[in-house]
Amino acid sequence: MTPGSAGALSVTLCRDPRQFAALEEPWNRLVRGCPTATPFQSHAWLHSWWLSYGKEGRLRIVLVRRGEELVGAAALMLVHRPLPLLVPLGGPITDYFDVLVAADSAEQVLPALARGLHRAARGAVVDLREVRPGAAAEALYGQWSGARARLADSTCMELPALPFDELVKRMPASGGQRVRAKLRKTDAAGIVEHEATEAEVPDAVRTLLRLHEKQWRGRGVTPEHLRPRFAEHLTRATRRMVRTGEARLTEFRLDGEAVAANVTLLSAGLSGGYLYGADPDLRTRKVDVATLLLRYEVGRALDDGRPVVSFLRGSEPYKNHWRPETVVNQRLLLATAPLAPLLRLHESQLTGRERAVDRLRETLPAARDWRARINELRVR
Repeated sequence: MTPGSAGALSVTLCRDPRQFAALEEPWNRLVRGCPTATPFQSHAWLHSWWLSYGKEGRLRIVLVRRGEELVGAAALMLVHRPLPLLVPLGGPITDYFDVLVAADSAEQVLPALARGLHRAARGAVVDLREVRPGAAAEALYGQWSGARARLADSTCMELPALPFDELVKRMPASGGQRVRAKLRKTDAAGIVEHEATEAEVPDAVRTLLRLHEKQWRGRGVTPEHLRPRFAEHLTRATRRMVRTGEARLTEFRLDGEAVAANVTLLSAGLSGGYLYGADPDLRTRKVDVATLLLRYEVGRALDDGRPVVSFLRGSEPYKNHWRPETVVNQRLLLATAPLAPLLRLHESQLTGRERAVDRLRETLPAARDWRARINELRVR
């Protein structure tokens, strides 16, 4: 680690994966003391991701300490394409990014974290994707003394954690009637829930990914979800997060066999359904899997006192049936003053790419179908 200082605080840059691994306990204490943290800021998720996806020599984690206590952190890595960037650990499989700032000392920690990041970014643009509104990274953006830009990122859907009957009442009357009818058929099928223990997680993840592939077969499965590195990461991270209460892996069983499974990631502020798989044969039994999962997750969120049930990224039509709140993540670009032209170049490339994608969607509605077919071929 390279030391520096900021008043009574010390600021260091961690480049050693072994030192990152050793930070588990202080990191998790910091997560618990940061009210904006999501499950994707847990040490289990980030360290597991690094083991599966990280590249040697690229780790860049800015740490702020008061004495021996960790009070601030920004988990990043260096990439070189298309230009030198500092990007969040977690990559495209992570739905939310944030920096960690201890709530009881935020006024001192944020400027120190900004200065540490400023030093780390002397040769690169900082590109913070998937920043949730209200995140600590927004306050860091406000502290930044160099060049900066803010862009829209992914759309997320969220519901308040209400009794399920109240969520149904938010729907149009006809929609509510259909949901109640679906639940009667689901309950008649005799499906029971089982939450996997830490020891059961590896087998449960294999079951989930098998069902996920079966569910999406012929409809454009996300290739990464079927790769060994993703399975290794999901198993390792979920096992640790189940142990610490940061995740839940639930199997839905029919006649003793798992016919659906769902990984839910947990923080104080939200419960997020990350990935699920379901046997397509459930349709013949008139079981609506999305409604089954949502009823269960809302009930658990209420029991645990979590205020928000998040669908995480994506605006798929089935989510809109529940009249969720639309939350748009942000993409925050930061650079030192000498690198301002590089930041503007990166910003223009991003906005130009987004306009091109929008035009393609307007002029070629079949583009999504072709992408699904390409994904299928890549998986095969």
